[in-house]
Amino acid sequence: MMQFRVIKKIITEDFIMHNIKTIEKLLKDELSATETYQQALEKFRLPGGQFVANSLTPILGAHKGAVSSLEALMTKLGGTPQKGTGVWGSWAKLILEGASLLGKQSAIKVLLEGEKSGEGDYEAALKDTTLSSEARTLIETKLLPAQQSHIRSLDRLLDATPA
Repeated sequence: MMQFRVIKKIITEDFIMHNIKTIEKLLKDELSATETYQQALEKFRLPGGQFVANSLTPILGAHKGAVSSLEALMTKLGGTPQKGTGVWGSWAKLILEGASLLGKQSAIKVLLEGEKSGEGDYEAALKDTTLSSEARTLIETKLLPAQQSHIRSLDRLLDATPA
């Protein structure tokens, strides 16, 4: 009976750690998206960019909400949410800076590619058979639909933005 409890505890701890690592990756993506959208908004709030800025503001808000949801879930599982984006955030900033120099469409394309990458990460997480039901529900009902909505919004914005 004692062996069974020890094995059960090890399996449970592995399950929790695996879920924390998955959530940590998704959280890093969302933190990076938040940082990138904040930088994009700074660029687009200049004269001539207000239409784009107004379109990006709700997407930034949704990413901030995703950060809060993922942090809460990680904390509930016993993890400690990170606050920074690390190397990925620096890379995203560099790419956005370069794209902004090339024009509004280039910057929007960079944001669109980031959203598609995030969508892929959420879809990959859903394929994980050891993902907790709570994480699965959060992704299926809130995070992935929001990501897909962002992609549609950016596609429309790209079509409406002159080259």
